Amino acid sequence: MESFELLARRRESCRAYDPDRRPTREQLTKCVAVAQNAPSACNSQPWSVNSEVMTAAVAPCLQTAGLNRFASACPAFFIVTEEPARLMRRFEGSIDSQHYAQMDVGIAAAHLCLAAEDMGLSTCIIGSFDEEMLRGAVSALEGRGPVRLVIAVGYAASDARREKSRKPLETVLTYV
Repeated sequence: MESFELLARRRESCRAYDPDRRPTREQLTKCVAVAQNAPSACNSQPWSVNSEVMTAAVAPCLQTAGLNRFASACPAFFIVTEEPARLMRRFEGSIDSQHYAQMDVGIAAAHLCLAAEDMGLSTCIIGSFDEEMLRGAVSALEGRGPVRLVIAVGYAASDARREKSRKPLETVLTYV
């Protein structure tokens, strides 16, 4: 396995998927299994992931604001919901458990995307969607918490990578 730093540098948001290649159920399951091991506050694991291969139903839910046109060609999606965070009893009432839940969801999503990248899959984390429309299209969301993210997953249409543009390290790191 390549180093984590190289994996993180290689991972990018994919917006062009190969329509002739689909991830397998085993690959999708492995991504979720890796995300399941992500750290969470008091091990509450306040997330649930639905893997949907119903592009025709999911894609329009992501495109209502004129965004995410690429979703129509994406072969699979992970729909990440935030479930109630249950912190240890000694913290109940003294801190807001939901304050940590959104961070935990983000950490799990990052793990999922890096696992996909490690298997040769590409992902794009999508935060713009019509939740009501998505819930109407995906029956598995019934009884689940709020949808926080949808992650497109599949094989990239091209192996070419964009050069990453990041802020200089000294502008994001301060030693105190």
